[in-house]
Amino acid sequence: MLMSIFCYLSISSLMLLGTIAYGDGVPEDCTQLIFGIAPTWNSIRGELRLFERSGNGDWTLVAGPFPVLFGKNGVAWGTGRAGQNEPGLRKQERDGRAPSGVFEIGEIFGYDSKLPPGADYPYHQVTEADVWSDDPRSPNYNRHIVIDPKNPPDNYTHEKMRSGDFAYHWLIEIRHNSDPPIPGAGSAIFFHIRRGVNRPTTGCTTMAKPDLVKLITWLRARRHPCYALLPAIEYEKKWGPWHLPSPETLRVGSSSSSTH
Repeated sequence: MLMSIFCYLSISSLMLLGTIAYGDGVPEDCTQLIFGIAPTWNSIRGELRLFERSGNGDWTLVAGPFPVLFGKNGVAWGTGRAGQNEPGLRKQERDGRAPSGVFEIGEIFGYDSKLPPGADYPYHQVTEADVWSDDPRSPNYNRHIVIDPKNPPDNYTHEKMRSGDFAYHWLIEIRHNSDPPIPGAGSAIFFHIRRGVNRPTTGCTTMAKPDLVKLITWLRARRHPCYALLPAIEYEKKWGPWHLPSPETLRVGSSSSSTH
């Protein structure tokens, strides 16, 4: 996996280290970054790393890399803090692709009455009444809504957030296509537990349960966490302008994995 990713990173990109100021990518107030990288646009597998930075703007690896799964058809440009203005393949409803770009992190949802020990983040315990609208015809498209499960709305589809599926035990909202939602541009994008090592998703990013719990306990709202996901070829172009961790930082992390 590492060789397939880093074969895209040219020597010339390393020469840009420290020469590019903040761009339109990661917001300046984001000091926790979840960074995902896919070998290609059509990759279903990739790696995730957790980074932190202080006032000097330098990213420090605190956890990872660990394996993740993307959409069953790979990734495509999404709509968030960055990515929506890029040319190329766009994320669409039910296209089987995870959104690429930079996104804010929303709320955490789960089955339990409280978050795992050590966690401190906005949380909502879901019941049978909690759903996420995935129907572009709905005025609540790509929104968390509470319904009467005995009398659900007519003519609209939605995804149950408490279905008994172990994969949905914890959900971390990735704010793709959120402000405001564009009908048909993709909905219900989360981090959640993978269903198997070879089971990609319809658009979410999934991982082993211990890695997801580590992510949950690490997040802090006051640090304005973001998620960046890019194919390796786009990362080579954008790590500088978007103020992402440098290729050198990723190489160091790969040779000696850190934990938080």
